[in-house]
Amino acid sequence: MSWALYATQGLHGLVYGMLLFLVSAGLTLVFGMMGILNIAHAAFYMLGAYLAWTVVHLTGSFWLALAVAPPLVGGLGMLVERFLLRRIHAFGHAYELLLTFGLFYMVSETTRWIWGSYTLQVPMPPALAGSVPFLGGQYPVYRLFILGISALICLGMAVALLRTRVGIIIRSTVSDAQMVSALGINTPLVSLGVFGSGSALAALAGVIAAPFVQADLSMGVGILVDLFVVIVIGGFGSLLGALLASLMIGELQSFGILWFPEFAMVFEFLLMAAVLILRPQGLFGEKG
Repeated sequence: MSWALYATQGLHGLVYGMLLFLVSAGLTLVFGMMGILNIAHAAFYMLGAYLAWTVVHLTGSFWLALAVAPPLVGGLGMLVERFLLRRIHAFGHAYELLLTFGLFYMVSETTRWIWGSYTLQVPMPPALAGSVPFLGGQYPVYRLFILGISALICLGMAVALLRTRVGIIIRSTVSDAQMVSALGINTPLVSLGVFGSGSALAALAGVIAAPFVQADLSMGVGILVDLFVVIVIGGFGSLLGALLASLMIGELQSFGILWFPEFAMVFEFLLMAAVLILRPQGLFGEKG
Protein backbone atom coordinates (compact mmCIF):
# COMPACT_ATOMS: atom_id res chain seq x y z
CA MET A 1 0.00 0.00 0.00
CA SER A 2 1.34 3.43 -0.97
CA TRP A 3 1.75 6.45 1.26
CA ALA A 4 -0.84 8.22 -0.89
CA LEU A 5 -3.41 5.64 0.19
CA TYR A 6 -2.52 6.15 3.84
CA ALA A 7 -2.81 9.92 3.43
CA THR A 8 -6.21 9.53 1.77
CA GLN A 9 -7.45 7.26 4.55
CA GLY A 10 -6.16 9.75 7.10
CA LEU A 11 -8.11 12.52 5.38
CA HIS A 12 -11.22 10.30 5.35
CA GLY A 13 -10.85 9.82 9.09
CA LEU A 14 -10.36 13.55 9.64
CA VAL A 15 -13.56 14.34 7.70
CA TYR A 16 -15.66 11.86 9.68
CA GLY A 17 -14.05 12.93 12.94
CA MET A 18 -14.96 16.59 12.39
CA LEU A 19 -18.50 15.63 11.38
CA LEU A 20 -18.77 13.54 14.54
CA PHE A 21 -17.56 16.50 16.60
CA LEU A 22 -20.35 18.66 15.18
CA VAL A 23 -22.87 16.21 16.57
CA SER A 24 -21.09 15.54 19.86
CA ALA A 25 -20.34 19.19 20.73
CA GLY A 26 -23.93 20.04 21.63
CA LEU A 27 -24.40 16.76 23.47
CA THR A 28 -21.23 17.40 25.49
CA LEU A 29 -22.37 20.87 26.57
CA VAL A 30 -25.84 19.61 27.50
CA PHE A 31 -24.37 16.80 29.58
CA GLY A 32 -21.87 19.09 31.28
CA MET A 33 -24.50 21.70 32.13
CA MET A 34 -27.59 19.59 32.84
CA GLY A 35 -26.19 16.13 33.54
CA ILE A 36 -28.40 14.63 30.82
CA LEU A 37 -27.05 12.10 28.35
CA ASN A 38 -29.56 13.15 25.71
CA ILE A 39 -30.25 10.04 23.63
CA ALA A 40 -32.67 12.04 21.46
CA HIS A 41 -29.68 14.05 20.20
CA ALA A 42 -28.94 11.31 17.64
CA ALA A 43 -32.53 11.49 16.42
CA PHE A 44 -32.17 15.25 15.85
CA TYR A 45 -29.14 14.48 13.66
CA MET A 46 -31.23 12.06 11.60
CA LEU A 47 -34.14 14.52 11.45
CA GLY A 48 -31.82 17.16 10.00
CA ALA A 49 -30.95 14.82 7.12
CA TYR A 50 -34.60 14.11 6.32
CA LEU A 51 -35.53 17.80 6.46
CA ALA A 52 -32.64 18.43 4.07
CA TRP A 53 -34.12 15.92 1.63
CA THR A 54 -37.52 17.60 1.87
CA VAL A 55 -36.20 21.12 1.27
CA VAL A 56 -33.97 19.99 -1.61
CA HIS A 57 -36.87 17.99 -3.09
CA LEU A 58 -39.23 20.98 -2.93
CA THR A 59 -36.88 23.82 -3.84
CA GLY A 60 -33.81 22.19 -5.39
CA SER A 61 -31.56 24.22 -3.06
CA PHE A 62 -29.17 22.47 -0.68
CA TRP A 63 -28.10 25.82 0.75
CA LEU A 64 -31.68 26.63 1.71
CA ALA A 65 -31.85 23.28 3.52
CA LEU A 66 -28.65 24.24 5.36
CA ALA A 67 -30.36 27.45 6.51
CA VAL A 68 -33.81 26.04 7.34
CA ALA A 69 -33.31 22.65 9.01
CA PRO A 70 -31.06 23.63 11.98
CA PRO A 71 -33.39 26.39 13.34
CA LEU A 72 -36.41 24.08 13.01
CA VAL A 73 -34.75 21.25 14.92
CA GLY A 74 -33.24 23.72 17.38
CA GLY A 75 -36.75 25.03 18.09
CA LEU A 76 -37.95 21.46 18.62
CA GLY A 77 -35.09 20.90 21.04
CA MET A 78 -36.04 24.02 23.01
CA LEU A 79 -39.64 22.79 23.28
CA VAL A 80 -38.40 19.43 24.56
CA GLU A 81 -36.24 21.11 27.21
CA ARG A 82 -38.86 23.64 28.30
CA PHE A 83 -41.99 21.49 28.45
CA LEU A 84 -40.66 17.97 29.03
CA LEU A 85 -37.20 17.81 30.57
CA ARG A 86 -37.68 20.76 32.89
CA ARG A 87 -40.91 19.29 34.26
CA ILE A 88 -39.29 16.03 35.32
CA HIS A 89 -35.96 17.48 36.45
CA ALA A 90 -36.95 17.17 40.10
CA PHE A 91 -37.33 13.39 39.74
CA GLY A 92 -33.66 12.89 38.88
CA HIS A 93 -31.43 12.26 35.88
CA ALA A 94 -32.59 8.66 35.46
CA TYR A 95 -36.06 9.89 34.48
CA GLU A 96 -34.56 12.44 32.09
CA LEU A 97 -32.48 9.72 30.46
CA LEU A 98 -35.55 7.51 30.06
CA LEU A 99 -37.48 10.43 28.57
CA THR A 100 -34.82 11.17 25.95
CA PHE A 101 -34.57 7.45 25.19
CA GLY A 102 -38.31 7.41 24.52
CA LEU A 103 -38.06 10.59 22.46
CA PHE A 104 -35.41 8.95 20.30
CA TYR A 105 -37.83 6.20 19.33
CA MET A 106 -40.75 8.61 18.95
CA VAL A 107 -38.79 10.79 16.52
CA SER A 108 -37.56 7.70 14.65
CA GLU A 109 -41.05 6.27 14.26
CA THR A 110 -42.50 9.67 13.28
CA THR A 111 -39.77 9.96 10.66
CA ARG A 112 -40.66 6.50 9.36
CA TRP A 113 -44.35 7.45 9.23
CA ILE A 114 -43.70 10.71 7.31
CA TRP A 115 -40.85 9.74 4.97
CA GLY A 116 -41.12 5.95 4.82
CA SER A 117 -38.53 3.25 5.41
CA TYR A 118 -36.50 3.66 2.25
CA THR A 119 -33.18 5.44 1.92
CA LEU A 120 -33.63 8.88 0.38
CA GLN A 121 -30.99 10.20 -1.99
CA VAL A 122 -29.97 13.79 -1.27
CA PRO A 123 -28.08 15.22 -4.27
CA MET A 124 -24.91 17.19 -3.72
CA PRO A 125 -24.95 20.85 -4.75
CA PRO A 126 -23.47 21.12 -8.27
CA ALA A 127 -20.63 23.35 -7.08
CA LEU A 128 -19.42 20.60 -4.72
CA ALA A 129 -20.02 17.53 -6.87
CA GLY A 130 -16.58 17.20 -8.47
CA SER A 131 -13.15 16.07 -7.38
CA VAL A 132 -9.75 17.70 -7.01
CA PRO A 133 -6.26 16.23 -7.56
CA PHE A 134 -4.78 14.74 -4.40
CA LEU A 135 -1.44 12.90 -4.25
CA GLY A 136 -1.76 11.50 -7.74
CA GLY A 137 -5.44 10.64 -7.41
CA GLN A 138 -8.78 12.39 -7.04
CA TYR A 139 -10.51 13.45 -3.82
CA PRO A 140 -14.21 14.44 -3.60
CA VAL A 141 -14.78 18.15 -3.16
CA TYR A 142 -17.77 17.48 -0.93
CA ARG A 143 -15.65 15.70 1.66
CA LEU A 144 -13.39 18.75 1.78
CA PHE A 145 -16.49 20.90 2.19
CA ILE A 146 -17.50 18.80 5.23
CA LEU A 147 -14.03 19.23 6.68
CA GLY A 148 -13.95 22.97 6.00
CA ILE A 149 -17.37 23.86 7.38
CA SER A 150 -16.86 21.63 10.43
CA ALA A 151 -13.53 23.32 11.15
CA LEU A 152 -15.10 26.78 10.77
CA ILE A 153 -17.91 25.93 13.17
CA CYS A 154 -15.42 24.44 15.62
CA LEU A 155 -13.36 27.64 15.47
CA GLY A 156 -16.49 29.77 15.86
CA MET A 157 -17.55 27.79 18.93
CA ALA A 158 -14.10 28.21 20.46
CA VAL A 159 -14.18 31.98 19.94
CA ALA A 160 -17.75 32.24 21.25
CA LEU A 161 -17.05 30.18 24.37
CA LEU A 162 -13.68 31.75 25.20
CA ARG A 163 -14.09 35.37 24.10
CA THR A 164 -17.73 36.35 24.67
CA ARG A 165 -19.78 37.02 27.81
CA VAL A 166 -22.33 34.38 26.81
CA GLY A 167 -19.54 31.86 26.39
CA ILE A 168 -18.15 32.68 29.84
CA ILE A 169 -21.62 32.20 31.36
CA ILE A 170 -22.03 28.86 29.59
CA ARG A 171 -18.62 27.59 30.74
CA SER A 172 -19.30 28.79 34.26
CA THR A 173 -22.67 27.08 34.30
CA VAL A 174 -21.05 23.84 33.17
CA SER A 175 -18.55 24.14 36.03
CA ASP A 176 -20.93 25.24 38.81
CA ALA A 177 -24.54 25.95 37.91
CA GLN A 178 -25.60 26.68 41.51
CA MET A 179 -22.97 29.38 41.98
CA VAL A 180 -23.86 31.00 38.65
CA SER A 181 -27.53 30.99 39.63
CA ALA A 182 -26.67 32.58 42.99
CA LEU A 183 -24.95 35.41 41.12
CA GLY A 184 -28.24 36.31 39.43
CA ILE A 185 -27.83 34.56 36.09
CA ASN A 186 -30.98 32.95 34.68
CA THR A 187 -29.55 29.43 34.41
CA PRO A 188 -32.81 27.86 33.11
CA LEU A 189 -32.67 30.29 30.18
CA VAL A 190 -29.02 29.40 29.59
CA SER A 191 -29.89 25.69 29.64
CA LEU A 192 -32.72 26.31 27.20
CA GLY A 193 -30.40 28.12 24.80
CA VAL A 194 -27.66 25.49 25.05
CA PHE A 195 -30.10 22.63 24.53
CA GLY A 196 -31.63 24.34 21.50
CA SER A 197 -28.22 25.23 20.06
CA GLY A 198 -26.99 21.68 20.58
CA SER A 199 -30.04 20.31 18.77
CA ALA A 200 -29.49 22.76 15.92
CA LEU A 201 -25.84 21.68 15.64
CA ALA A 202 -26.93 18.05 15.42
CA ALA A 203 -29.38 18.92 12.65
CA LEU A 204 -26.70 20.95 10.85
CA ALA A 205 -24.44 17.91 10.91
CA GLY A 206 -27.35 15.84 9.56
CA VAL A 207 -27.87 18.24 6.66
CA ILE A 208 -24.16 18.20 5.84
CA ALA A 209 -23.99 14.41 6.11
CA ALA A 210 -27.13 13.79 4.01
CA PRO A 211 -25.49 13.94 0.54
CA PHE A 212 -22.53 12.01 1.94
CA VAL A 213 -24.30 9.05 3.61
CA GLN A 214 -27.91 9.66 2.41
CA ALA A 215 -30.97 10.02 4.65
CA ASP A 216 -31.67 6.70 6.31
CA LEU A 217 -33.48 5.55 9.45
CA SER A 218 -30.34 3.81 10.69
CA MET A 219 -28.44 7.13 10.86
CA GLY A 220 -29.51 7.83 14.43
CA VAL A 221 -28.59 4.43 15.82
CA GLY A 222 -25.30 4.41 13.92
CA ILE A 223 -24.14 7.80 15.23
CA LEU A 224 -25.42 7.10 18.75
CA VAL A 225 -22.78 4.44 19.39
CA ASP A 226 -19.98 6.74 18.28
CA LEU A 227 -21.39 9.61 20.35
CA PHE A 228 -21.40 7.48 23.48
CA VAL A 229 -17.77 6.48 22.89
CA VAL A 230 -16.74 10.10 22.24
CA ILE A 231 -18.35 11.35 25.46
CA VAL A 232 -16.69 8.62 27.54
CA ILE A 233 -13.23 9.01 25.99
CA GLY A 234 -13.19 12.81 25.87
CA GLY A 235 -14.59 13.32 29.35
CA PHE A 236 -18.06 14.38 30.43
CA GLY A 237 -18.65 18.04 29.60
CA SER A 238 -15.28 18.69 27.88
CA LEU A 239 -15.46 20.19 24.38
CA LEU A 240 -11.72 19.79 23.88
CA GLY A 241 -12.05 16.16 24.89
CA ALA A 242 -14.97 15.71 22.49
CA LEU A 243 -12.88 17.17 19.64
CA LEU A 244 -9.87 14.96 20.34
CA ALA A 245 -12.00 11.84 20.87
CA SER A 246 -13.97 12.49 17.66
CA LEU A 247 -10.76 12.74 15.64
CA MET A 248 -9.43 9.58 17.26
CA ILE A 249 -12.61 7.66 16.47
CA GLY A 250 -12.60 8.96 12.89
CA GLU A 251 -9.03 7.79 12.30
CA LEU A 252 -9.57 4.46 14.06
CA GLN A 253 -12.57 3.69 11.87
CA SER A 254 -10.83 4.81 8.69
CA PHE A 255 -7.66 2.78 9.19
CA GLY A 256 -9.54 -0.08 10.85
CA ILE A 257 -11.59 -0.54 7.68
CA LEU A 258 -8.37 -0.43 5.63
CA TRP A 259 -6.40 -2.95 7.71
CA PHE A 260 -8.95 -5.09 9.58
CA PRO A 261 -12.38 -4.55 8.00
CA GLU A 262 -14.02 -7.36 10.02
CA PHE A 263 -12.96 -5.74 13.32
CA ALA A 264 -13.13 -2.05 12.45
CA MET A 265 -15.83 -1.27 15.03
CA VAL A 266 -13.95 -3.13 17.77
CA PHE A 267 -11.03 -0.72 17.95
CA GLU A 268 -13.02 2.22 19.28
CA PHE A 269 -14.42 0.08 22.09
CA LEU A 270 -10.93 -1.16 22.89
CA LEU A 271 -9.78 2.46 23.06
CA MET A 272 -12.71 3.33 25.32
CA ALA A 273 -11.88 0.41 27.61
CA ALA A 274 -8.23 1.49 27.80
CA VAL A 275 -9.20 5.07 28.66
CA LEU A 276 -11.63 3.90 31.35
CA ILE A 277 -8.92 1.74 32.91
CA LEU A 278 -6.19 4.40 32.85
CA ARG A 279 -8.31 7.53 33.33
CA PRO A 280 -11.93 6.76 34.31
CA GLN A 281 -13.03 10.42 34.07
CA GLY A 282 -11.95 10.61 30.42
CA LEU A 283 -9.05 12.43 28.77
CA PHE A 284 -10.16 15.91 29.82
CA GLY A 285 -12.89 15.15 32.34
CA GLU A 286 -12.70 16.22 35.97
CA LYS A 287 -12.70 13.76 38.83
CA GLY A 288 -16.04 13.50 40.57
